[in-house]
Amino acid sequence: MYTAKLLKAIIDHAIDGIITIDQRGIVESINPAALQLFGYRSEEVIGQNVSILMPEPDRSRHDGYMENYYRTGEKKIIGIGREVRGRRKDGTTFPFRLAVSEVFYDDRRAFTGFVHDLSKEKEAEEKLLHYTEELEATVSNRTKDLIKLVSELERTKTEVSQSLEKEKELNQLKSRFVSMASHEFRTPLSAVQLSASLIEKYVQKSDKANVLKHTARIKNSVQLLTSILNDFLSLERLEAGKVSVKKESVNLIQLAEEITEEMQLICKANQHIVYEHTGSTATFVLDGHLLKSCIINLISNAIKYSGENTFIEFNTEINGNTCTVVVKDDGIGIPVDDQENLFEPFFRAHNTGNIPGTGLGLNIVKRYVSLMGGTVSCRSEQDHGTVFTLVFHQDHS
Repeated sequence: MYTAKLLKAIIDHAIDGIITIDQRGIVESINPAALQLFGYRSEEVIGQNVSILMPEPDRSRHDGYMENYYRTGEKKIIGIGREVRGRRKDGTTFPFRLAVSEVFYDDRRAFTGFVHDLSKEKEAEEKLLHYTEELEATVSNRTKDLIKLVSELERTKTEVSQSLEKEKELNQLKSRFVSMASHEFRTPLSAVQLSASLIEKYVQKSDKANVLKHTARIKNSVQLLTSILNDFLSLERLEAGKVSVKKESVNLIQLAEEITEEMQLICKANQHIVYEHTGSTATFVLDGHLLKSCIINLISNAIKYSGENTFIEFNTEINGNTCTVVVKDDGIGIPVDDQENLFEPFFRAHNTGNIPGTGLGLNIVKRYVSLMGGTVSCRSEQDHGTVFTLVFHQDHS
């Protein structure tokens, strides 16, 4: 008797729920802890099928589980235990750990279920999962921010590096400009000063031939200075973005003949410019002013770097939507090693010697041609002349 009372006291005061059912699944006893978990009074549960404490689909399948066990002896929970969900009286569900023991007494079979509530554990797991997800999201966002920051730093580093490189190039250009300008200006100015002084003497002696010789030198020197200044002004306008392209229909033959006539006047002794046009039409849409500047620059170089008694070939061709301009000379040519830097500002080939020049002309030509949407190329061999080719394509869109 004492043992039965002790056992009842232990069951009634157990922390976990304890439920016993018969072999048909009818509840025979349920302790206070289980009643509190499921929200029932004992009279509402005892005598009822234990499936009332189960949510679907376990509720509908419970009797089938029991029958299957009796028939096959296959244990799914008995003696094994697993995590399941219970259904409270109010219809809500909760997780719990269920361990079932099979008991035989007085030739009867019964089952005892031990119910351990997992709600707090699951809540803690969910919170941990939530915190983990939040942490992962935070880390992911911080990583993205860090990647973005690193990317911006790299971009800024590149920009600063490019800016420093540009400043370095600019300083080099300034240095080359000062060096070149001091040399190129000094020579013609010295010639002007000397010739002007000699003219005074020749005038007193009425020596007309020498007077004309030195006035010609003065004119040539002034023309050289004007050319140098024009190159500087052109470069300045290009750098400031003040050069705009005004395309219109240009009569190439008329423009080329004007240029040929002008440039023939500054040719050396027995130097001749030979012009030829190919194509059934003479007009092409270009900026006539910029094109003229390019051609004059190329022919000036051909005159300057070719000897007396030579021919300078000047050709234009219009073939459908393509216009080609070619200037060819038989002059000193350009060394192979120098051709890579040919279009750089202030660059001059090593074989130019004392021939005056700014090293800006070809850079200006290339930039003017690019502004008009064309390309410029050079083919040259030292001591065997040079060929410059400008190609433009007409856009009908």
